[in-house]
Amino acid sequence: MEIYLDNSATTRAQREVVDIVSRVMYEDYGNPSSMHQKGVDAERYVKDAKEIIARLLKVQEKEIFFTSGGTESDNWALMGAASANSRAGRHLITTKVEHPAVAQTMEYLESIGYEVTYLPVDSKGVVRMDKLEEALRPDTILVSVMHVNNEVGAVQPVEEIGALIKRNNPKTLFHVDAVQSFGKYKIHPKKHHIDMLSVSGHKIHGPKGTGFLYIDEKVKIKPIVFGGGQQKGMRSGTENVPGTAGLGKACELIYKDLPADVERLYELKRYFTDRVLEISQVQVNGPLYEEGAPHIVSVSFGGVRSEVLLHALEDRGICVSAGSACATNKHTVSATLKSMGVAQDMLDSTIRFSFSIFTTKEELDYTLKCLNELLPMLRRYTRH
Repeated sequence: MEIYLDNSATTRAQREVVDIVSRVMYEDYGNPSSMHQKGVDAERYVKDAKEIIARLLKVQEKEIFFTSGGTESDNWALMGAASANSRAGRHLITTKVEHPAVAQTMEYLESIGYEVTYLPVDSKGVVRMDKLEEALRPDTILVSVMHVNNEVGAVQPVEEIGALIKRNNPKTLFHVDAVQSFGKYKIHPKKHHIDMLSVSGHKIHGPKGTGFLYIDEKVKIKPIVFGGGQQKGMRSGTENVPGTAGLGKACELIYKDLPADVERLYELKRYFTDRVLEISQVQVNGPLYEEGAPHIVSVSFGGVRSEVLLHALEDRGICVSAGSACATNKHTVSATLKSMGVAQDMLDSTIRFSFSIFTTKEELDYTLKCLNELLPMLRRYTRH
């Protein structure tokens, strides 16, 4: 038996996604820059994917640029925009609960002379708007905020944040890391005052190594990948046609039945949360139920280390994560949980359960059964 509850780390590809990727790799394998028919056929897949994504976001096709995933999209948004707008200022703002793709890029920019303000969050992991308003300055050129936190599912009020930024300084750029929110929420960058938006394919049942960056046509940004001039010279390198075709199909499918899929995820989340809280020495981190994202539940199990519990669950065929799978293969204390004020003794006792459209109630029942069996035994052998 295999029960996969680590969908914030990656997701299983949809069958239709696998089919189109396979077809492009084996049949329509031309280089989209080639002028012969094979190249034209390949280019059509890239155009189709761009059309799908632009329609979902209600933006222009020319504002969509394909990347290797969320990390590259975040890196490009921050470094490209900071470099292009440095004459207007060198002050950047982000939060203390960002993914390493943003946090480490901000650290790099600090090392080359930019000033970064890191905003605090409340006990549920949500940005404090008063602190954002205080931090905005005339020389603030960029604000970067993660829409849904990948560890605890906290949802940032991006529309409110965007409006606040533009009210204070219309020229300040607003970047949103939507890797965990795209496919769970309807996102319309023009309406939400979002200038740049990062998305990853493998979080929405698409291929790994795929993603895109939405860049508003008015944004000044420099490329960080140079070469053959593909994608209007903004992101060089032969296009990943199979991956892009799969990404387009995944985007189309994830939004096909969005309201029903999201409601079902919330039902699973409510069911699991209520029952896991019946276990002794347990706390759920971040927002409960509909306050948070529909697919993430962060749980601290007092009296047992997360790594020990993770492997005990794995022995029962259950795949979960100790915090974020993206930061490192070696478990470290979560900066997100620390910023939220989670008690020291719970920091190293946290497991993230994350669901997908494939998750079933029966799988959650089995997981809860295993937790109730394992925890008393593991706590008995934990050294104090």
